[in-house]
Amino acid sequence: MVTIIVGLVFRSYIFKRILVIFYSINPHNAEVIGSHHEHTVAKVANTLSSSETAYTAWSKQSIAHRVGLIQNVANALRNNVDLYARTISLEMGKPLTESRAEIYKCAWVCDYYAEHAAHFLADEVIATDAQQSFVRHDPIGCVLAIMPWNFPFYQVFRFAVPTLLAGNTAILKHATNVLNCANSIENIFLEAGFPEGVFQNLIVDHDKIEGVIAHSTVKAVTLTGSGRAGSAVAAIAGQHIKKSVLELGGSNAFIVFEDADIEHAVQTAVTARMLNCGQSCIAAKRFILVGNVYDKFVAKFVDAVSNLKTGDPLEEDTQVGPLARLDLADELQAQVQESIRQGALCLLGGLQNKCYHDPTVLGEVTADMAAFNQETFGPLAAMIRARDVDHAFELSELSPFGLGVTVCTTDVEKALTYADRVSDGAYFVNELVKSDPRLPFGGTKQSGYGRELCRDGMMEFVNRKTVFVK
Repeated sequence: MVTIIVGLVFRSYIFKRILVIFYSINPHNAEVIGSHHEHTVAKVANTLSSSETAYTAWSKQSIAHRVGLIQNVANALRNNVDLYARTISLEMGKPLTESRAEIYKCAWVCDYYAEHAAHFLADEVIATDAQQSFVRHDPIGCVLAIMPWNFPFYQVFRFAVPTLLAGNTAILKHATNVLNCANSIENIFLEAGFPEGVFQNLIVDHDKIEGVIAHSTVKAVTLTGSGRAGSAVAAIAGQHIKKSVLELGGSNAFIVFEDADIEHAVQTAVTARMLNCGQSCIAAKRFILVGNVYDKFVAKFVDAVSNLKTGDPLEEDTQVGPLARLDLADELQAQVQESIRQGALCLLGGLQNKCYHDPTVLGEVTADMAAFNQETFGPLAAMIRARDVDHAFELSELSPFGLGVTVCTTDVEKALTYADRVSDGAYFVNELVKSDPRLPFGGTKQSGYGRELCRDGMMEFVNRKTVFVK
């Protein structure tokens, strides 16, 4: 027997039979906190079959019945918030206070759709020359979700709740470093009364996904993750003529006008960059500072970040924890060093200790540097000078990504006149870019396509069926 260790995966090769074990490793101290066997071919086949069988009955359930079960899920989340928050913090390093907020936000998603699902799914009457003409909203079947580790509960819930309420079934292929979270989520749905097969985990390595997407049971796929993963999944889905929704990377601009309230802008900026240790696609990453505001903003931002407490994510006063994996910290450190070699000034931080990376501020960043033109997934803030407002928006658009832009100014009307200059999926004035179940969420360009949340998110995985009666 030959043993090979690759990342968090343990592979044992016995007469060409591959057994894979995924380990959950606490990034704070490198302790193994869980192990998970990859599903066998038979188990995968059974998961797909169970989903298809469950769909037959689930799709015929009333909206009221489904809503009742989602309300059970919301109650379970709130009643066990500390348990689930601890699971998140242990498995991927998010500070405990932020993990609790994530669980509460999942419950909010449940509440929102429980209130609005019946309205969203109601027949849409359209006047024509017909005796009756309307659009029905029917479920489509099993939807496969490929989800990331950075918000291991919330990313799943913002997909699963509208998808299940619409009458679909769901299979979750979660990131292999947060499988304790994945198991918890599956159990929440089962204990809330969801029938077997309606929501299931699928524990497989990425090389098994093509066959799952291609399977006749799977009608659509949604992915939140890297651009490379999104491109691969979209190609497979396209080959099999299946709907896909992609929520991918981001490099959001945070533009500060000269008339901005600097104290408020800095406070918002620190949260926008350092939340979840900077591991968010919609985090502000490129701080574009107009004219004379640069020096004042940078000084106050550096001071605020230097006062953040880094440490054990299970301690209540920790504000910045470790990155979720060592390779992620290594990659961020490489981007920091490359940017410095290219001429950026390290104003704060810049060092790495295993999974921990200093909150880092780079000054005098320009468009040809790694900190500007690459997605930086961690506590790294790039400070960029803009000659004027027009130049700021030109710099903002010099990115292959298109998730969102924040503008800070006391002249809101002026800010609104620039909304059409932004090609991103979101434009926030005096607030960090964030998701809200009441608003559609999604990006453009290499940030993906499709929308989550609000009515738009529910409509992604329904058959908008035209009915015409003459």
